[in-house]
Amino acid sequence: MIVHSAVRTQPERCNTRECTCRFTSTYFYYHGKERGMTTESDAVKTVADLMTIAARTAPKAVGIDSIGIEVVTGKELAKLAQEMEKIGDAMGVDFFKINGEQVKNSDACVLIGVAGRIALGANCGGCGHANCAEMAKTVKSAKKPVTAYAGPNCVLKISDLGIAVGSAVKTASIHNVDNRIMFSAGVAALKLGMLKGCSVAYGIPLKASGKNIYFDIQMKH
Repeated sequence: MIVHSAVRTQPERCNTRECTCRFTSTYFYYHGKERGMTTESDAVKTVADLMTIAARTAPKAVGIDSIGIEVVTGKELAKLAQEMEKIGDAMGVDFFKINGEQVKNSDACVLIGVAGRIALGANCGGCGHANCAEMAKTVKSAKKPVTAYAGPNCVLKISDLGIAVGSAVKTASIHNVDNRIMFSAGVAALKLGMLKGCSVAYGIPLKASGKNIYFDIQMKH
């Protein structure tokens, strides 16, 4: 298997009095013909790249970009799927295991996250704190999270993530690539150390086949 990758890192600074954090957006692109790859699966890789553009250019609160994007294929995709199944076993959560199997059978997965613990200075109270300074203080003193996501998170940053994810899946839909937004894939990606600097993430697995593999799944209740 020959896979070419390129990483571009662009530092950005949060311009608020309350926060001096730095966030680095990292881009991963995987190209090349893999053994057994079909014309359809090859085309999915191109659509995945187009999705990263849609997510990157999506509107951001006050114009500050804290979105992280990665595209995983091949061995990295299998590793992500395995981690999802592992979490499902550990937590006794059936849909993590089902989603993991779906990711394993996908052609690619677009991961989109956000550095949500950076305060914007809007003092909107959406994070549950009185102001951004209080949120920043909580973030600074917070211990290592035991939950799926690390909090607190700026509600405006989370909105940025939602808009970016929506823009990405819109692009997949335009090109007729089956996809599904997965909380489980985002959690597993963060557990594996992907999307450096992000506190909240989602995964969007992609597949081109005669039947959508992401729906009509019978889950145990």
